Amino acid sequence: MNEKAPEIGSALLVAPTASSFQPLNAAEAKVLAHLQLGNFDRLGNGLLPKPGDTDRIVRADFLRLLILGKDDLCLHEKGLRLSGAWITGLLDLEGCRIPRDLGLKDCHFEASPVLNSAIIDNLFLDGSILPGLQAERLEARGCLSLRSTTIMGEIRLTGARIGGNIEADGVSISTPGIAVDAGGLETRGGILLRGAVVRGGINLSMVHLGGDLNATGACIDRPGEVALNGDAMVAGGDLALRGATITGEVRVVGARVGGDVDCTSASLSQPEGHALSLNRTTIAGAFFLRQNASVVGTLDLTATTMGAIDDEQASWPERGDLLLNRCQYGAFIGGPVDAVSRLDWLSRQTPYQWQADFWPQPYEQLSMVLREMGHEEDARAVLITKERLQRRARRARTRNPVMRAVLRAIDALLAGTLGYGRQPLRALVWLTFFWVIGAGVFAVAYQNGAMKPSSPVILRSLEWTMCDIEQGESRYMPSSGQILAGRANAGENQLSCFRNQPEAASYPEFNPMMYSLDVLLPVLSIGQKDFWRANSLKPTGAFTLKYYFFQSVIGWALSLLAVAGFSGLVKSK
Repeated sequence: MNEKAPEIGSALLVAPTASSFQPLNAAEAKVLAHLQLGNFDRLGNGLLPKPGDTDRIVRADFLRLLILGKDDLCLHEKGLRLSGAWITGLLDLEGCRIPRDLGLKDCHFEASPVLNSAIIDNLFLDGSILPGLQAERLEARGCLSLRSTTIMGEIRLTGARIGGNIEADGVSISTPGIAVDAGGLETRGGILLRGAVVRGGINLSMVHLGGDLNATGACIDRPGEVALNGDAMVAGGDLALRGATITGEVRVVGARVGGDVDCTSASLSQPEGHALSLNRTTIAGAFFLRQNASVVGTLDLTATTMGAIDDEQASWPERGDLLLNRCQYGAFIGGPVDAVSRLDWLSRQTPYQWQADFWPQPYEQLSMVLREMGHEEDARAVLITKERLQRRARRARTRNPVMRAVLRAIDALLAGTLGYGRQPLRALVWLTFFWVIGAGVFAVAYQNGAMKPSSPVILRSLEWTMCDIEQGESRYMPSSGQILAGRANAGENQLSCFRNQPEAASYPEFNPMMYSLDVLLPVLSIGQKDFWRANSLKPTGAFTLKYYFFQSVIGWALSLLAVAGFSGLVKSK
């Protein structure tokens, strides 16, 4: 008993040989007969075999023996090329070193091939049907090709190293949960998913790509979950989603993209969630969102850095679905560049949804870009809007109603006179306005006799005093002890009469324009108001005197505001 036990155990551990697969079926015999010719590549017509086609059946263990070159079975230098086979059993190549290409195109696998930790030149599975693919830590010196492959389970490529591209154009993958798990993958080329149909998520977190991640025209469906995860991805080329339809979140957080992020004509949908998140991603090229691109859900560009933006208004997300705080970009290479449109763009942010009252940086960034592009007036309009919203947020934070009212009054004054310090020339416009208005008021007052000399000597003189009495009337003058006749003609006011007296010829003329300017500008002394003032005893005189004091106060206020505006004291920091 003790001598036979080791013999039985040893038999169980003996590796299979070519003779152990005898008798070979017709397909296997054909493959073996052409093994070293290098010109054999198909069974039957080479197309996908149909169920029950016994002429196409090849055992996976037999293929493994041929691939590894066991039992004096040497592959041709071109490697193994086989198409149209129905492969039964498990093709287990885990940890194997395969110094040749392996091409199993248009084959039907009954079990998921296992290539974990395998080393191979190129792997071609184009057009095949697989229950899944296990290739964690796979090293391929060339490419991994899955074009038009149908995979009914998960592809696992975590930690894989690929020397060329991963070509999966037209691939169809369907599985609950994660359909492609390639976290930490490295490839000198790119990942091509053009026209792919994926029912499940794709995990590309922390991948390093020498080229593009190209999912042009792809359809990725994982509603309510992360459909495409590119967190911490490093791509030397583009992230191309042109014409793609993705239901679920596209999350590319903290990534670096050496080219463009192109969402031209893409349809990205994650209602009540993040449809596209590029949070903290650096994009060396441009971000494209145009040609009827649709984003249903939040477009998160928080802290994203990109070279330029090429978008169109019809593709912008709805109000409340845009995040631009700390987003930096260099220019607009398409889409609107006027303040009205771009302010509508910024208004689609709703900071209160994210427990914030206001984000000033998006407005400052937009203003800087518009200014650098030569749109100075639009840049200023953006900053004025930023000041208005920022001050409104400040008032909302103020709990004291009296202080809130004071702030509202101050903000209204600064808005109307200086554009919150962004348009200090407005103060000069207001000064000009009151100058003209004052000139009209004082000119009317002068014509109506509601102005009088400000000299006490003149006001006590007989020329002025007697001009207040019409001719034919007389008045006793205590100063002289005489009864003197009046000098004013019938209907003539005192001022007009005085100006007609020879003694008044040397008194300075009244100039309403200069008088208004003298009243309005406190730092200037033109001399007009030193010689003339409103006569409150005459018609319109009381109003003119009140307006005199009003214009004086306005002049002081506008002058101070103009100085503050030009010095930048009233701008928010």
